[in-house]
Amino acid sequence: MMAILASASAPIPLAQARTVAGKQGFCRTADPLPRLGAEVEQNRQQTGYGVGGKHREKVAMTSPPPPPAPPPPPPPSAYIDSASPVVSESRASASADEASSAEPAPVAGSSGDYRTSPPIVPPRPWPRPQPQPQAGILTAGEHDDLLNPELYAAYVNRSDLGQDIRALPRVDTMRVVTVKVNDRNGQPVPFADVVVTCSDGNSITMATQADGSAVFFPGLDRLSERISVSAKKAGRAIADARPVLVANAPGGQSVGLTTNQMATKATKLDLMLVIDTTGSMGDEISFLQAELRSIIGAITAKHRDLDIRIGFVFYRDIGDEYVTRSFAFDRDIGKAQGMLARQSANGGGDYPEAMDQALIRAVGQEWRPDAVKSLLLVADAPPHNDKFGQTWAAAEAARAKRIHITPVAASGVADEAEYAMRAMAAATQSRYLFLTDDSGVGNPHAPPAIDCYLVTRLDALVRRVVDSQISGRRIEPEDQEVIRSVGNYDAGKCVLPADFKWQS
Repeated sequence: MMAILASASAPIPLAQARTVAGKQGFCRTADPLPRLGAEVEQNRQQTGYGVGGKHREKVAMTSPPPPPAPPPPPPPSAYIDSASPVVSESRASASADEASSAEPAPVAGSSGDYRTSPPIVPPRPWPRPQPQPQAGILTAGEHDDLLNPELYAAYVNRSDLGQDIRALPRVDTMRVVTVKVNDRNGQPVPFADVVVTCSDGNSITMATQADGSAVFFPGLDRLSERISVSAKKAGRAIADARPVLVANAPGGQSVGLTTNQMATKATKLDLMLVIDTTGSMGDEISFLQAELRSIIGAITAKHRDLDIRIGFVFYRDIGDEYVTRSFAFDRDIGKAQGMLARQSANGGGDYPEAMDQALIRAVGQEWRPDAVKSLLLVADAPPHNDKFGQTWAAAEAARAKRIHITPVAASGVADEAEYAMRAMAAATQSRYLFLTDDSGVGNPHAPPAIDCYLVTRLDALVRRVVDSQISGRRIEPEDQEVIRSVGNYDAGKCVLPADFKWQS
């Protein structure tokens, strides 16, 4: 079924879905998480690639011992460097003003030709002078494919990746069934189990996020034409079953369930960071470490009422010093920040990496059922072609556990990685984040196949995304935080022209 979903060039009609479901049953549930052996580290001289990129000449190297944790970074406002265009809010505003006066120009990788604000290319050649690694320097944009289903459908339809790599998923955001569970005061009920029962008696259970919603995809989940939707918590029914006719047409459906149980706020957060530490990440890894340490500190400082645990999975590739290096969830934030600071970029070789094993390790950790679950995937390369199936199986297992997968795409990300990352983000009700060239740090970043977004500082962006996952409401940046804008952006949505067509 996965191959059928991936290879289609347009959303699967409901009639076709019925034919497939007639053989396999409706209401498809995720397969069990693939199993891996114990983690092993190689204490030997290894052959790796330099930090400048994955395709440099091989050199023999011995991995040095991890460096000691650096001191906490100074506040971003203390940093001034003429080599970086992002140094303060006032200069960021100036950059935004310059961007608004730029002439329109087509952008490589664009999924449409109506954008009016192209990415700004700094005048200095690469490589540019690098500032000292600290928080508040890296810049990034974000995109929510669930809020922009027409654009995502157009992106998937014009891509041939589904034919090249059969295990790549097809997440049809044009046809979704969003179930929202509220109490009688209209407040969202988080972590309620939504049960969708199909016409053949099979059922899918998906827990609501902090905003009280659970999203189902008729094609991916193989929903029957008629379903019933109910909700329960702790095994007890909290909302009566409601019949729903799944629409056989593009467009989202919303199903509301009301419960007598009063809504409560989230009190726990499990944050897992999954980070590619191969050599090609060397141009940005020290900056990312500073940014992520700052993000962890800021989240814990802002949400002192939350019980927060942090975990890590660092990964490289087969034949490296290690394939995965996992650290279980821990409440000791200082220990977590020190653990992150001691990592270094090394190894790799070919372009793909062991993302499949990293996600399997991360999803298989002991996540708390009553916590907001957030997984940040920081990477610049896809899994190997024959491992896309395992990677997607891990993503579906994450979705079944109600884990948000939030990718952070670094320099070097190309078509396969962007496609896989965006599919994982959409399936788990999350967003796709990507670094931009505005900071001047690292190798050039390929323009994403995205039509509109705002560029802000990475640390502020990640904090907003995690805060949104905790609060259940989308949080937009303040005007002074925006460095520049691309396309016609409106609170996470791209405003489309009247003649826009998502399918040719």
